[in-house]
Amino acid sequence: MAKKSRYLDWMKSEMTTIIEKLDLDESQNRFMRSRWLDQVLWMEGKAAKSQRPYYALRLIVIIGGIIVPALVSLQFDPSIQIIIRWITFGLSLCVAISAAVEGFFNYGKRWQHYRSTVELLKSEGWQFFQMSGNYRNYDSHSKAYPEFAERVENILRQDVQVYIRDIAKEKEDKSKGVQGTVGI
Repeated sequence: MAKKSRYLDWMKSEMTTIIEKLDLDESQNRFMRSRWLDQVLWMEGKAAKSQRPYYALRLIVIIGGIIVPALVSLQFDPSIQIIIRWITFGLSLCVAISAAVEGFFNYGKRWQHYRSTVELLKSEGWQFFQMSGNYRNYDSHSKAYPEFAERVENILRQDVQVYIRDIAKEKEDKSKGVQGTVGI
């Protein structure tokens, strides 16, 4: 966590320095910091927060999924067999719970979603900073700024649409499914 925090602090400092050196007026400069940079930092943090539980839960499922069948197939002394059965049972529960929790919260989809959006935003920012890509025909950052602002807003609009359509909706559907089975 501290390593990611240091990275975000470094990124904020580095990007703020770059933004302040661009030939932008104060309102454009403020937008760059409060809209573009803020969203980049926020999504970097959200991607990291989704990646950690995704990896942890997936590792439990993968490792437990390998160990459980191995334990079941081994023959032990009858005095140890009962202990192995309980270990197998407990490990099986951990695997099932981990798979269910990851499936319900969609940590993998969230991580991929935030990671792809933040990379789009960063790429757009770098092209703007370097006056390349869609900005290559402009002779100043201040003249290219309206296109940059529009492109950033389009990325953020699409981000929200995808999140609501694919991630939040799926969680809502799963939640309704779980609630619907409680009364059975």
